[in-house]
Amino acid sequence: MVQEVETEKACASGHAEHEEPDRNEKWFVLAGAALLAAAWLLPTEGWLRLATFLIPYLLVGFGTLKEAAEKLLHGAVLEEDFLMAVASIGAFAVGEYPEAVAVMLFYRVGELFEDYAVGSSRRSIAALMDIRPDYANLERDGRLQKVDPADVRPGEVITVLPGEKVPLDGVLIEGETTLDTAALTGESVPRAAQTGEKIVSGCINLTGLIKVRVTSTFGESTVSRIIELAENSARLKSRSEDFITRFARVYTPVVVGAAAALALIPSLITGDWSEWVRRALIFLVVSCPCALVVSVPLTFFGGIGGASRSGILIKGSNYLEALSKADIVAFDKTGTVTQGRFAVTGVCRAGTMGEDEMISLAAMAEYYSNHPIALSLKEASRDLPDPASVTGVEELPGRGVKAVIGGRAVLAGNAALMRDNGVEPTIDEHAGAIVHLACDGAYCGHIVVADKLKPGAGAAMAALRALGVSRTVMLTGDLKAVGDAVGREVGVDEVRAELMPAGKVEAVEALLAQRRPGRTLAFVGDGVNDAPVLARADVGVAMGALGSDAAIEAADIVLMDDDIRRLPLAIRIARRTMRIAKENIVVALAVKFVILILGALGIADMWLAVFGDVGVLILAVLNATRALRKEKIQ
Repeated sequence: MVQEVETEKACASGHAEHEEPDRNEKWFVLAGAALLAAAWLLPTEGWLRLATFLIPYLLVGFGTLKEAAEKLLHGAVLEEDFLMAVASIGAFAVGEYPEAVAVMLFYRVGELFEDYAVGSSRRSIAALMDIRPDYANLERDGRLQKVDPADVRPGEVITVLPGEKVPLDGVLIEGETTLDTAALTGESVPRAAQTGEKIVSGCINLTGLIKVRVTSTFGESTVSRIIELAENSARLKSRSEDFITRFARVYTPVVVGAAAALALIPSLITGDWSEWVRRALIFLVVSCPCALVVSVPLTFFGGIGGASRSGILIKGSNYLEALSKADIVAFDKTGTVTQGRFAVTGVCRAGTMGEDEMISLAAMAEYYSNHPIALSLKEASRDLPDPASVTGVEELPGRGVKAVIGGRAVLAGNAALMRDNGVEPTIDEHAGAIVHLACDGAYCGHIVVADKLKPGAGAAMAALRALGVSRTVMLTGDLKAVGDAVGREVGVDEVRAELMPAGKVEAVEALLAQRRPGRTLAFVGDGVNDAPVLARADVGVAMGALGSDAAIEAADIVLMDDDIRRLPLAIRIARRTMRIAKENIVVALAVKFVILILGALGIADMWLAVFGDVGVLILAVLNATRALRKEKIQ
């Protein structure tokens, strides 16, 4: 029983809170909007009119003006704060008071939308931080004490109470329970855990009290690795993000120079300084590239966050972009397409004995064996007789086993064993191991034992074809007959069998040369022995990686459970993210270009300029938040 739990020391959660935006900001914006409306309606003239508009301007724009001044002192001249400050002050200078306040007001509204969207994206990724345990229950001096998980050493035993998070990776040594793995895998159905099973940190213990022997330090645990990857995921930029960054560095100075030329050259010719300065200010407001600079990275950030909510961990937006262009997808077989464990997949009768009795006799003959085939037979048997009825067991290496079961002489093994004992077996082609069975010298038939497909493997291949993936290839070290049979059953386009680890790398090299221009090759493996191939592919995807250190280290994208259907889901999320990013780029540039031309021609006013900048920013940010949406497996 659990004794009184004492607190040894307070354990911090280990991650800092995200800095919240100023909650008063929205009230300043609302107050500024109300004062702007009032100033507009008041019949004021001259300096009094200037003062009535200056009050809401400073209320909503003081922070932006301060930020612009600080950046200017540090040499950051062409930032959006500086551009907005120049445009709004210039509008005051030419007597466009309402437009000056509106420029600053709507710029602040745009920033509020941006803060909200960034906050939502961060919260979706930061939800992973909730899996970080606060403490571990470690038994010391006969009592359970709450200690920092980082202080627990491998080999020590911790107790996890119902409702608590599993703080460290380990092996369940006492008790049975169900675990909520939703934070790790996105799967809502609890998973049963029994004595002897490996369990990983970050799960929630739902039902029973359990004891776990720790197998790794906290820094090497599953939860720590996942959190580290989630925190670092935004650091790797995609080509689209790099393009926008480079584009803004060139674009902003060019349009600022164009605005200056628009103000000076025509004014020197015509003498109408007020009109051309007004057009230049409109040009300057529209030119601000914040809609692009903000919305594109935000879209990728949202895509990574949405994927994490679906049990898919993406290490960077560059991998997200690469996955969206997947043209060829190669798979490892064992543990990826198949379950990686033997099971009875068929029974072929050659006499009157029923299928259940055949499996039962074969299982009893193999009762004392720990061979994987023997274990699968015993697992499949519905009615195992009393082991005491099994006598005269004789194992024949490379052939099978002889036994007397209930007075009947039973043979279970390969065709050679049958022929050695004067029994002629029936030979059929099957994918897997064949266990022939004879009883009292009469051939009864054979049992097929094979590695079973993972549920949904065939549906995943069909979904990949529907997404436009041109080829699916399975790479395996198994015999060609076995690989071909699994390939036909799952529906892959090509099977390359009997490959050593180096042969898999060579096969991936050949496939890389065959992908279409501008497209990528993804390799999907279980991460245990596929590290070289995962690293060589354009995108390495590790599936079923819950607790697999090798998978988390080697892969670019990690599917946190064994459901292979998460691969087409990941591709859909990647393509949706890229589509949203391209929409923002095209719309922002198109609207800005049109309004820039109209402003230079004197057709657009400051209100349209405000829409061309802040309005497009708001639309782009709202569109970017669509990438946060959690998707389900189809």
